[in-house]
Amino acid sequence: MVDGMNETTNAIGAASAAGTPTDVASTNADASVSDANVLAASAEAPTAVAKTAEPRAIKAKVSASSIPESDLSLADIGRRRAHPARWAAYILTVLVAIIGPYWLGRTLAVNNTAWLVAHLSGIDPRGIALVSWAVTVVTFVGLAMAVVVSPSWPWLIVFVVGLACEQFVAGLCILKTNFWYSTYVVYGEHSGLANAANLGILAAGAGVAVFAVLWVGLLVVIKKDSPFNVLTRSWSSFILFFVLEFAALLIVLFGGLLNTV
Repeated sequence: MVDGMNETTNAIGAASAAGTPTDVASTNADASVSDANVLAASAEAPTAVAKTAEPRAIKAKVSASSIPESDLSLADIGRRRAHPARWAAYILTVLVAIIGPYWLGRTLAVNNTAWLVAHLSGIDPRGIALVSWAVTVVTFVGLAMAVVVSPSWPWLIVFVVGLACEQFVAGLCILKTNFWYSTYVVYGEHSGLANAANLGILAAGAGVAVFAVLWVGLLVVIKKDSPFNVLTRSWSSFILFFVLEFAALLIVLFGGLLNTV
């Protein structure tokens, strides 16, 4: 009896022992499959990165191949784009436009005074002031547009032509600090016309000076997120410029200055 129970117990133990390796093997197999999946994913990741990087590499090669080979350095390229000879010629042209017309106008005023008085004495001084003011304003507008607009060479031409005309008028009217003395010495009782032209030029210059002060003040005071930042835009700046210029012209024409000097 006892021997039979021992045999049964041994059989159950043997069966249990036989079942344990099977479970372990199954667990090991699952772990092997998981490891294989991880390794496969790890192997696919560099492949995906490589596929993503391929178009970038191709684009980089195309961009590099599209750049022509040159022995010039960045400094050489910058100097070539700067066009120093062109700018030197333009500066020389500006100097000629300042000196030449003024000298010509002054020479005419001194040597052909009677002829100038005979041909200009019938013009209203307000008209003379308006013409000189307009010429000066066109000069400043040409300079401003040359700075703002690209290409700038058409406005540079406007600036040079306007500057030459303004300097010619200034030479005819002998514009300087105390011009009313010089104009009276040259033109005598007809000096009012020359004084009116000088006042027109000075009015345009005063308008530019006031505009520059106000515009810089607006840039300093107004913040970028402020609704008043619209006042610093280019179109509003030009409106402000012309408002100040017209105000200066009205002061000269109707403020009694033409009768004072």
